[in-house]
Amino acid sequence: MITNDRGLSEEQRMMRDSCRAFVNDFVTPFIRKNWQREWIMTPEDRLPREILEQADKIGIRALGVPEEFGGTPLDPASEVQTFAMISEEIARGDSGLADKLVQIWKVSVLLRNVAPRHLQERWFPRIVKDPGFLLAHCLTEPRGASDRWLPYNVPEAAMHTKAVLKDGEWVINGRKQFISNGYDASLYVVYANTKPGVGMLEGTSSFLVPRGTPGFTVARCNETLGGRFMNNGELVFEDCRVPKDHLLVENIALSKAGIYFRPGKIIQASKNLGIGVAAFERTADYVQNYVQGGRILIKHQAVALRLAEMATKLCAVRALLKEASRAVDESAPDAEELCNMVKLFASEEVFKVCQHAVELHGGNGIMLDFGIEKLFRDAATFLHMDATVDISRFKIVKAMFPDTAGAYAGPEK
Repeated sequence: MITNDRGLSEEQRMMRDSCRAFVNDFVTPFIRKNWQREWIMTPEDRLPREILEQADKIGIRALGVPEEFGGTPLDPASEVQTFAMISEEIARGDSGLADKLVQIWKVSVLLRNVAPRHLQERWFPRIVKDPGFLLAHCLTEPRGASDRWLPYNVPEAAMHTKAVLKDGEWVINGRKQFISNGYDASLYVVYANTKPGVGMLEGTSSFLVPRGTPGFTVARCNETLGGRFMNNGELVFEDCRVPKDHLLVENIALSKAGIYFRPGKIIQASKNLGIGVAAFERTADYVQNYVQGGRILIKHQAVALRLAEMATKLCAVRALLKEASRAVDESAPDAEELCNMVKLFASEEVFKVCQHAVELHGGNGIMLDFGIEKLFRDAATFLHMDATVDISRFKIVKAMFPDTAGAYAGPEK
């Protein structure tokens, strides 16, 4: 296994071991036995509730929820590092399941920082009580998705989703696309333009919108290439009215969302790493047992070289992940570029690891029931999640050189 325990506290080791047992005993056997279920076109039937209930039993579903409301407490000094460690372990079993769970963690962290007390008292107990309760963070729109990630702070890049205060209620109109957990979440954080004519950083507000709110429709589940046990969704708001007190942050919501975005990049990289570790473990086992030309595959030099490259890439990702997660926990000055660097680096390197895994399995590598091609598909989605790889590069440069980096939006001059 490509892992090490250096720097982990005893509590982190115990959580890691608990997650590893959960994956080995429940997640991996289910995925391997029921490989056809990810292709079921009724999304609610793909991942059984029992998996989430088991995650709830070991205390990993309510990470990020304040302890006073029943959440699982974590050391604030290493919270993001713990998120990374657990995300990797769960994604080693299935990245879609990890996607489902981490949205609960990330949105809970956001809510505990920006939600009014009455909303925390109302919703956190419900999150903890119901193992099937999912959360979604609704930023991306059908048009201008990359605008949201840089973000382009000009009026021309403002969100198309708008919210207006009328008669004591916020009225929301617009669409959101590519939303993790969007198809089956129970509670949504929704971003909308509330101050036309200014940049995104000065005119974007966030709202808490429960499922079932009149005017709010889940339009469809987006059928993705990989990560199919998390149901990505498209959302429509047509005169959706939410109470005035469901406003989270007015006008400067994107500036306040770093508490969600930075840990999010770390978690993306760690989920990605979990896929790579699974690909390496299964490939290492395969090449030491499958015979070609009268000898096991690992004795062929070409195979050995690839296996060494896979291991090296994963160790490099892990090293950068540790550095970046520690920087985010410490609010270090270079945290912004580091968390984007590791998200970018992991997505490209793990994809290459999974390509090696597919090729080293020969014909078995592309058989659906063998399961290696699934890891390749899951890894491919990370090239497009939480910003594309090129947008990530733009963010890195803008974080490092804010005064001289190019302006990528606005009217042509």
